[in-house]
Amino acid sequence: MYAILDIETTGGKFNEEGITEIAIYRYDGHTVVDQFISLVNPEKEIQPFVVKLTGINNKMLQTAPKFFEVAKRIVEITEDCIIVAHNAKFDYRILRTEFKRLGFDYSRNTLCTVELSKKLIPDKPSYSLGKLVRSLGIPVSDRHRANGDAMATVKLFKLLLSKDSSKEIIRNAIKSDMEHKMAPKLLDIIDQLPSVTGVYYIHKNDGEIIYIGKSKNIKKRVNQHFTNKNKSALIIQRDVAAVTYEETGSELVALLKENEEIKVNKPKLNKSRKRTIFNFGFYLEVTEHGYKTVVIKKVSDMRGAIPLMTFTTIFEAKNALYKMADDYTLCHKLLGLSEAKKNCFNYTIDKCYGACIQKEPVEDYNQRFEAAITFYSYPYSNMAVVDKGRSVDERSVILIKDNQLKGIGFYNLNYQINHISVLENIITPLQNNGNAQHIIQSYLRKRKVLKIINLET
Repeated sequence: MYAILDIETTGGKFNEEGITEIAIYRYDGHTVVDQFISLVNPEKEIQPFVVKLTGINNKMLQTAPKFFEVAKRIVEITEDCIIVAHNAKFDYRILRTEFKRLGFDYSRNTLCTVELSKKLIPDKPSYSLGKLVRSLGIPVSDRHRANGDAMATVKLFKLLLSKDSSKEIIRNAIKSDMEHKMAPKLLDIIDQLPSVTGVYYIHKNDGEIIYIGKSKNIKKRVNQHFTNKNKSALIIQRDVAAVTYEETGSELVALLKENEEIKVNKPKLNKSRKRTIFNFGFYLEVTEHGYKTVVIKKVSDMRGAIPLMTFTTIFEAKNALYKMADDYTLCHKLLGLSEAKKNCFNYTIDKCYGACIQKEPVEDYNQRFEAAITFYSYPYSNMAVVDKGRSVDERSVILIKDNQLKGIGFYNLNYQINHISVLENIITPLQNNGNAQHIIQSYLRKRKVLKIINLET
């Protein structure tokens, strides 16, 4: 649990500042579950430059509660939480100073979103809250007021959690949490999980991730781990201390995150998932008459040759060939789907233009063949695959640039994503490996997404 906060002060000499406004959002990693926002009477004058910056003046604070009147609420809402702030060192120092004046030793673990941003979103020209969130497409209102800045920090932290492929933030939070309480029972863990699409992480009590999975219903899938009797399930039931998750909305995004994070974190119970997930591929050949075609081969037999497309099973590969032939009027005989000695059967029913008997011009057939391969690989060299997001006003996006996977991200419906440069600011980079390419291509062959945007136009 996190307490994401922002504090406005009077300004002045070090450790003599007073709080003028405070906003705290209690955040469970997915949603805000509690909040506290209040002006505070600092019982001292506000520096003129602070009045100009924040708009908060002494007259506004005359009837506001003093710090001792809100101290109990601050303690309660931050209980068992990690304090998160943009420049946490400042906000935490101010809080501790105010509590020290009351004779109370206020102590919490902290996380700084400035430091996290520099690590997870490197090479930004500025890490000030306003400039950073605007560059990431995060809306911010009431800048330099506690509520507006705290809410912007909530949205920034949510993005940082998504970009943290190694799950260092969550692992450290669990380790800290487990030091203060016993691990919950399996039923308690299940009760806290949602029935949403996303990726889930099974942790030991030291925060180590022992298993990563994806599901369209996380609660149901984790329940299966807790009730199955196979070897890995029994290990999970014995060792589990917590289950965390990341909602994605899109199953395709969940598949890509799972693939990436298994490789990054190397959980001991995901051994079978670390291997290549495709076995067969399409490999280009040219007939003696110049017609282009493909043959299905085992990837392991091709000694590093790059396949045009990949498939898990040979049946999946043949089904794709049949669909390509139907959609682009390709010849069954040339594709190895017919053993006819002369023309294929489709030629007799006008579904083949005669490439099997060299009747169709080679150039015409090859142009159609290449269009089919392009469409079933990636429809466009530069494209955004847009699908459902984590809420009704959000969409997920996968960026493909120069036929290479660049990353995944989320954006608000009010945010325009028609340019690659805009998308590159909001995505979490992913490795462009064979598994990721296979996941995207096979998913797009079998299922629909909301839309695919051609970024070349």
